[in-house]
Amino acid sequence: MMPVTRALLVACIAGYLLQAVLGDGVLLHFALWPLENGLYAPPFRSWQLLTYAFLHGSLMHLAFNLYALYMFGSEIERLLGGRRYLTYYGVCVLGAAAAQLLVAHLSHSDPRPTVGASGGIFGLLLAFGLAFPNRRLMLLLPPIPMPAWLFVTLYGALELILGATGSNTGVAHFAHLGGMAAGFLLIAYWRRLSARR
Repeated sequence: MMPVTRALLVACIAGYLLQAVLGDGVLLHFALWPLENGLYAPPFRSWQLLTYAFLHGSLMHLAFNLYALYMFGSEIERLLGGRRYLTYYGVCVLGAAAAQLLVAHLSHSDPRPTVGASGGIFGLLLAFGLAFPNRRLMLLLPPIPMPAWLFVTLYGALELILGATGSNTGVAHFAHLGGMAAGFLLIAYWRRLSARR
């Protein structure tokens, strides 16, 4: 396993353990809270734009994100190198946070915290699909093999549908899409820079 990916895995596990030991106090200060959060909700703080990605809502939530980070992270880290990979992951996390804050602002929904590495993971998934479009990936349920480009496209479309219809509440679908969009924009920027050189 590549070193930055390992460090991200350890950080997510450490964040979850802190939640288990310290309880809701961790969420109050380090989860991503909406900009307009009402009278009794905790305030938004700038560091939450990154710290939310190392907290998780349940052990299953953590397990799925760690599995995806393990599967795709090292491949993308090898491709980009450690420093650029960490920049990419961070930009995806920030893009996911920005998308979530925007949707919460526009929808005037109840103030709920956002936690989880999924925005960064979706960015990695996008990068994997772009870098290795014909690599075979297997769906878990049902177990259907498909090329990475199709897997990424279908997953992104599903997130858009679920987010637009309000299905599967409690999941930050637009944060996932924000992570993918931020990753796409950064890759496009890097490609343009490379072409100029």
